[in-house]
Amino acid sequence: MIRDHFHRNRPIYSIEVFPPKKDTDVSVIYDTLDEFKTLHPDFISVTYGAGGNTVENTFAIASYIQNQCGIEALTHLTCASIPDKLFLTNFLTNLYRNGIHNLLALRGDQPVWMSDEQFASRYYNHASDLIADVKETYNFGVAGACYPEVHQEAASLAEDVANLKIKVEQGVDFLITQMFYDNDAFFRFMEEIRRTGIEVPVLAGLMPITSASQVDNIVGLSGTTIPEELTRMLDAYKDNPADVKKAGLEYTRKQMEDLLKHGVEGIHLYSMNKVETAKAIYE
Repeated sequence: MIRDHFHRNRPIYSIEVFPPKKDTDVSVIYDTLDEFKTLHPDFISVTYGAGGNTVENTFAIASYIQNQCGIEALTHLTCASIPDKLFLTNFLTNLYRNGIHNLLALRGDQPVWMSDEQFASRYYNHASDLIADVKETYNFGVAGACYPEVHQEAASLAEDVANLKIKVEQGVDFLITQMFYDNDAFFRFMEEIRRTGIEVPVLAGLMPITSASQVDNIVGLSGTTIPEELTRMLDAYKDNPADVKKAGLEYTRKQMEDLLKHGVEGIHLYSMNKVETAKAIYE
């Protein structure tokens, strides 16, 4: 399982992919995975639509990663996608029987088709509740999400870390951060969680900015801070898409070097299914 990779006296490296939104495009992801395989990541995670709309593709892709690529697969599962305990048990059984023994448990955002009332009355309210039942059902390696710049719904870092500790105590084996561009925020976060007794490994989530249009999307969706240094770099090249991409990759390379120098336990690359970007970072 993935949790066993953290005991080799080196940082681990992982890549995240997502299922294509259109079924007609699903074959493309397998070609992408075949190329990602050549980078020899420790694991590849595959996202899961908040409302379960990609569940079949997610399962098929995770199975391909695990059984065809020979790489540990980490499949996402969101609270919003689970109508009851039976659904969860069946889903976990299918994963386990297909050799997929790693799961990222998430609360998940409210799907666009789900009313406020439906979302408020969902079977699992928090990832910590989901994690407890997963661990009770099978011996999965379970990952959890964390937020170096504080979850958008938390009042403070202290409150966010207190909630995170509850999640870890339910059985989280390691954590993956939301994307961030300010390493100092990550270091402050690590100091706080270690001070409060959270000892599980943490992978730093990085997403290279390869186009100017990405910035507004990233900030809008996650609230992530874009440091002044990166903003200056992107502004300087905003009229040249190729140079914007080059600057974004260089920033991530420097960011990763700094993290590794400070002993980060792992790097998780949000690849956006872009092989060229992943190769540039890995090299």
